[in-house]
Amino acid sequence: MTAQTAFVLHSRPYRESSALVDFFTPQGRLRAVLRGARGKAGNLARPFVPLEVEFRGRGELKSVGRLEGAGLAYWLDGNALFSGMYLNELLIRLLPAEDAHPAMFDHYAATLPALAAKRPLEPILRSFEWRLLTELGYGFALDRDIADQPIASQGLYRLLPDTGLEPVGQFQPGLFNGAELLAMAEADWSVPGALAAAKRLMRQALAPHLGGRPLVSRELFMNIREVPRD
Repeated sequence: MTAQTAFVLHSRPYRESSALVDFFTPQGRLRAVLRGARGKAGNLARPFVPLEVEFRGRGELKSVGRLEGAGLAYWLDGNALFSGMYLNELLIRLLPAEDAHPAMFDHYAATLPALAAKRPLEPILRSFEWRLLTELGYGFALDRDIADQPIASQGLYRLLPDTGLEPVGQFQPGLFNGAELLAMAEADWSVPGALAAAKRLMRQALAPHLGGRPLVSRELFMNIREVPRD
């Protein structure tokens, strides 16, 4: 089988000396058994390392025939590491197996160096979430409401995840104002409150597709932040 560019999303021990690895490739998310995971291949099969992988087998669970490094690892630490773990978990939870999304793969590959360069995290995360929703067919317009009317900067809107933004006549918790939505549409994070509103919007948009199970990476990040420091 032809080798593919890939990144490891998650790995866990499997049987005596193997690992069960979730890979992200231009052809989609693939799960494969990596034998001899305690050797050189196992050292390479870490998240955020560009790889060239040859997969074997026709079933849903494949095996790794060959695995080599295809570039320098992106060293993430601190909040950037938690952010990378979050992106990986989103891909595992939301991407159907073997469903090709080459544009999403390219976006992921471009996101890792941005995280490693310690660029501001919130715009990076919001861009990734929005791109993933759109790639999976769950996206919606940010500059027009569900009636295809332009978003009014002074208006109030609520998100209907299956259809889009609905205008609301009076204030309710969890709403978005039009100015914030228009700023999101242009990725203009200089507008006060736009980034915080984008975080709320993406959580609301992702929730129905993630189901009731919480994200492990998000819980881990919150627990670390709550640990008291001397």
